[in-house]
Amino acid sequence: MMEFLVTPLNTDATDKVLTLYHQVSAHGGGLARKPDEISRDYVRTFLERAQANGITRAAWTADGALVAEIHADRMGPRQFQHVLTDLTVAVHPDWQGRGLGSLLFKTLIDAATQLSPPVSRIELFVRAGHSDAIRLYQRLGFKIEGRFERRVRLADGNVEDDVAMALLL
Repeated sequence: MMEFLVTPLNTDATDKVLTLYHQVSAHGGGLARKPDEISRDYVRTFLERAQANGITRAAWTADGALVAEIHADRMGPRQFQHVLTDLTVAVHPDWQGRGLGSLLFKTLIDAATQLSPPVSRIELFVRAGHSDAIRLYQRLGFKIEGRFERRVRLADGNVEDDVAMALLL
C-alpha cells in the first residue's frame, strides 16, 4: 500500500473536505447526502463537533492531496459520553480499494481508546446494500446490532434497510 500521512483535522480544512465530499457523493461513494446537500456550513459544523467532542482523521498523499476523511463525535447527554456516533468515512473514488478505509478506521479506533472521559462504544449505520462496507466493518470488529427496515430511500425510488453496527472497546 502507498504511504499516506494521517492527521487530525480542524476547520481550516473545511474547503478541502467539502471538495472531497462532493467528489465522493457524486460517484455514489456511500455518503447519504448528495452533492447539493453538502454545504460548506455542513462540513464546518461536523468538523467543529468532532474536533471539540470526538475524533477527526484525514489521509493525505505525499503531494498534499486529501484523499480520505473519517470523523465521529460523542452523543450529547452525559449518560452517552462513552459513545462515539455519527461516524462518517469518505474515500475519494480514485483511491477506493487501496486500504484507506481500514487505515482511517484503525487510527480512529486507536484515538478513541485514548480519549478522556473514556469511550467504550463506537457506532455507525450503513445501508444494507453496501455489503463491501459491512464486511469491512465486521473485519474491524464491528457487530451488527439491528436493522431499520425500509429506512433509506434511494435516488431510483427503491428503499433499503439501514444496518446498525457497533464496536465495543
